Amino acid sequence: MRILITGSNGQLGSELQRQLREMQSPLGPLPEVYRGAAVTAVDREELDITCRDAVMETVGRGGFELIINCAAHTAVDRAESEFDAAFAVNALAPGYLAEAAEASGAKLLHLSTDYVFAGDGSSPLTEADLPRPVTVYGRTKLLGEQRVQAFCKRHFILRTAWLYGYRGNNFVKTIMNAARTRGEVRVVNDQFGTPTSAVDLAHAVLLVGAGENYGLYHATCSGECSWYDFASEILRLAGIDAACTPCTTEEYPTAARRPAYSVLDNAMLRATVGDIMRSWQQAIAEYIQNLPEMEG
Repeated sequence: MRILITGSNGQLGSELQRQLREMQSPLGPLPEVYRGAAVTAVDREELDITCRDAVMETVGRGGFELIINCAAHTAVDRAESEFDAAFAVNALAPGYLAEAAEASGAKLLHLSTDYVFAGDGSSPLTEADLPRPVTVYGRTKLLGEQRVQAFCKRHFILRTAWLYGYRGNNFVKTIMNAARTRGEVRVVNDQFGTPTSAVDLAHAVLLVGAGENYGLYHATCSGECSWYDFASEILRLAGIDAACTPCTTEEYPTAARRPAYSVLDNAMLRATVGDIMRSWQQAIAEYIQNLPEMEG
């Protein structure tokens, strides 16, 4: 199989490459269809996915069977003042990849986000719930979903949330570094979601991408917590003796409004390949244990 991964230097892109090399993850072996896969991994330096001509040329000559788009403008607050940049990466680029996939006969798997929802409910959201984004990030990501659906018949869209991985920065590393530096952290306690390991998400992506159950998926670890709960568990597992103090969203203002409740229900996973995603507690425990080795 020939596979193209965009956004390859990010948390998910790097984890996908590792699992494809090893043909397994802590969740189990990968489907045999990936054995010996030829993986082309590109980031913005190798391919500008906001340039339609570049995308069409790269995909057209690549002979890819599966394209996995991990690239996104994920700076949620900056997106509020950088609409054009967010629009180009989150909305236009997925459409270009979808056009190219359709023209070449490739399958396209596109990553999306819980931010397509307003987050003002109180029960887990399924793929049947109507999106209603309230931020530039969420609106541009939703448009990206719609362009993928419109331009490529053989598509998968996987929405995830609160992602962390071994490569690059994330909430886990930020909390650990702040706690070690300052001896205390303040974290909001009125926003609820599900922390999701890039390890679990990558495995789910590859299970879905191996098949033909096209459509929209939610893919997060199981359970729910607040950011404060998550931070407290991180510090406990890491053995960092620092104060973790809860605060409200009003006490921690940001440019973009965060969803108050954006827990996703993996209904489509359960109905197709099976929901292999671990509880958020299991996943973060393994992550903290392996972090020094994986970073080193």
